[in-house]
Amino acid sequence: MKETNNTTWHIGSVRIDGQAILAPMAGVSDIAYRLLAKEQGAALVCTEMVSAMGIKYKNEHTHELLRMEAVEHPVSMQIFGSDPEAIAIGAKVVEEAGADIVDINMGCPVKKVVSSGDGSALMKTPDLAARVAEAAVKAVGVPVTVKMRLGWDNDQKNVLDFAKRIADTGVAAIAIHGRTKEQMYSGQADWSYIKAVKEAVSIPVIGNGDVVDALSAKTLLDTTGCDAVMVGRGAQGNPWVFKQIHHYLATGELLDLPTPVERIEMLMKHFDLLCHYKGENLGVREIRTHAGWYMKGLPDSAYWRNKINAVHTKESFMEQIKEYHERLHEI
Repeated sequence: MKETNNTTWHIGSVRIDGQAILAPMAGVSDIAYRLLAKEQGAALVCTEMVSAMGIKYKNEHTHELLRMEAVEHPVSMQIFGSDPEAIAIGAKVVEEAGADIVDINMGCPVKKVVSSGDGSALMKTPDLAARVAEAAVKAVGVPVTVKMRLGWDNDQKNVLDFAKRIADTGVAAIAIHGRTKEQMYSGQADWSYIKAVKEAVSIPVIGNGDVVDALSAKTLLDTTGCDAVMVGRGAQGNPWVFKQIHHYLATGELLDLPTPVERIEMLMKHFDLLCHYKGENLGVREIRTHAGWYMKGLPDSAYWRNKINAVHTKESFMEQIKEYHERLHEI
């Protein structure tokens, strides 16, 4: 079946071609994985979240997180913090680094983030959250977006009022993860709140939570009327998910899933990119987590993961993974 153009829409002045977006994920959405996601059809890629305070105080590691390549555009770079002045500084630096969109994290549920009043803790302080969003909007010329959750817990699902408040600050779009802070990533995402927000605000709404393939992406779009889907855990070890969603939305046809051999070849490509951008030592350490995702469910994967986790050099990693690659060809 011939593919037709997916929906083209805008976040402020930024044109987005397609409806499948890579979520910002610490330890996942680095430059290496963003390049793979973009190559596989992600309409928009979002960076790992960067501390606004880290930017303000010129933290060296923070500076590394600001790196991006021209082929990634459009890129949304996410910052987090609860101090309006620091957020304004961070937004300016992110804009200068080349980001097309500045995203503010108001949804991260991790303890070390919320304990400082950042991330999803901002949903408990909507006045402060609005000042944070407004500070970023006033500081930059590129669009500002906000990612949020349903609320703090089941008794405080305030996303509808919160989203309206944030929309009034001049942000260009909002993304909603259909879980509360207390849920973390457990249980089922409640998409009904995403639908309610979409009907209540005039800016684009991006739905997030339990999108793992083309069918779930289409269901979320149809159920909520949101403008796009954001894929997080469903993209871990699975950059093909963006191409699959794009193709299905355009044609109604499901693409074949990658073969075991193709999965290992993508793992090797991912590893090369990690080593290129982060050096061999860090690349070897970080690929172990990704390898677990790429190899999940493959033949003898537990045995080969254990072998991979025991290596400490690029050469030894490639030796093991190439041997596994050859074994898969024989199956």
